[in-house]
Amino acid sequence: MHAAFAPSTAAAVAAMAAAIAREDTDGAWLQLKGVGKRFGAMTALDQVSLDIRAGEIHCLLGENGAGKSTLCNLVFGVHAPDSGTMLLDGARYRPKGPADALTRGIAMVHQHFSLVEDLTVADNLLLGQARGLLRRRAAAERIRALVAQYGLELDPDAAIADLSVGERQRVEIVKCLMREPRLLVLDEPTAVLLPDEIAALLAVCRRVADSGCSVVLVTHKLAEIRQVADRVTVLRAGRTVATSTAPAEDIDRLVAAMIARDGAAPPQGQRQQAPRPPRLPSNDLRDEVLQVDGLTVTDAHGALRLDNFTLVVNRGEIVGIAGVEGNGQTELAGALSGMIRPSAGRFFVGGRALNGSTPQDITRAGVGIVPEDRHAVGCVTGLSVAENIFLNQLHRFTRRGLLDRAAMRRAARELMRRFDVRAASEDVAFGGLSGGNQQKAVLARELTQDGLALLVAAQPTRGLDVGAVGAVYDHIRAARDAGVAVLLISSELDELLAVADRIVVLYRGRIMGTCPAGADQRERIGAMMAGQAHG
Repeated sequence: MHAAFAPSTAAAVAAMAAAIAREDTDGAWLQLKGVGKRFGAMTALDQVSLDIRAGEIHCLLGENGAGKSTLCNLVFGVHAPDSGTMLLDGARYRPKGPADALTRGIAMVHQHFSLVEDLTVADNLLLGQARGLLRRRAAAERIRALVAQYGLELDPDAAIADLSVGERQRVEIVKCLMREPRLLVLDEPTAVLLPDEIAALLAVCRRVADSGCSVVLVTHKLAEIRQVADRVTVLRAGRTVATSTAPAEDIDRLVAAMIARDGAAPPQGQRQQAPRPPRLPSNDLRDEVLQVDGLTVTDAHGALRLDNFTLVVNRGEIVGIAGVEGNGQTELAGALSGMIRPSAGRFFVGGRALNGSTPQDITRAGVGIVPEDRHAVGCVTGLSVAENIFLNQLHRFTRRGLLDRAAMRRAARELMRRFDVRAASEDVAFGGLSGGNQQKAVLARELTQDGLALLVAAQPTRGLDVGAVGAVYDHIRAARDAGVAVLLISSELDELLAVADRIVVLYRGRIMGTCPAGADQRERIGAMMAGQAHG
């Protein structure tokens, strides 16, 4: 059966959900029937029906806040449904928690990490194992075998605190694979992986499915759906609105069903942009906003992570930083944001030396920071959305020492509208937002701060759906066109080629080369990413 699509009316959506619920479920070992979940006043899932069959890769597609992560968390026992039923092998399934789900053969890789930073990779992977089941040496050998098999570079003896975001994600994936699960739930697992790693992981998914295990894959990347999906279910506003058993053929209609609103952003890669010639570095010193001079960062073991990095970013220019993740991008962003103290070198913004400055001083100097790990350092999850949006600008709403919360809420509502941050209200806890909506809120905060001169954006579209990626880059382009200098760090080469004016390639912490952005530069950039120097 090809995709079925519902009109926009609530009645039609309900009819679609009922039709999907009546579909033939032969071969389904996990079934969700009319499942609903609320968080306070917000309805996260409404009458969702879904069946997972043995030996299939079932992709979940939907915009940020559509309910995909909530659905996965219900299956994994993180939350309990408020209505509907879940059946496992035909029997009622209501796990008491993740440990219960694991014993039933269901494992999950979450968007956000659950690692203990003070421990090594091997020790983290041993956590939760039955006592005596694995000795540490045997565990390290097994880890090495897994990473070799799947092409995921990982040192069992490395401390989690020393790993990049991408390397930490690999730990989470290996932790899941070690359990040899019956159902593998992957919530945006490729968001922080490199192209070769993504291909390896998708190959793993196919091998797992071919062995009879089910795979649920949440992804925003249409290429992944085309490559591995056996079936696709589309969620919109917490409801099941489309399914397909031929997703490679139905991809355009699946995306249309996912967005289904006037004025929606086209899918990634299909946005129409006016041609803009590559911007060359300016020789006018008055145009220089960011000057980086020999910036060097070493890790706790004395290894060079960023080596003599030197760069100028001009006013009204987007400079993209490309490279295989783990080659110094994290350290560069950390040093420029004041989170990491460089061991050598300096950097200036508007002629003001900022190396060694605190994050607060760097913000006051007109630098906006979009961190690669929004959950860990980009927000305070216990505060409201409004409070997070204005964390660095609370002075705007302070009168005689008192905070004018009504004015802050009004301003937050306007920014939420502009940046499409979806929440029941500006007063809900930031931690209750989907990962993509958290990212859009962080972007709203950083792009609208007073006196913005430089934006350092690390993986700004990570975890965003196809309809939101273009909107994010529209905001970044608008900042560029208003005269802001932008340093854009991304593992998505297609995005850098489409957005940046020029691209700098990092390899093992060193600059391998610089070139104008453009599709004709792909081969050249790929060679530099592999360590081959080009002029």
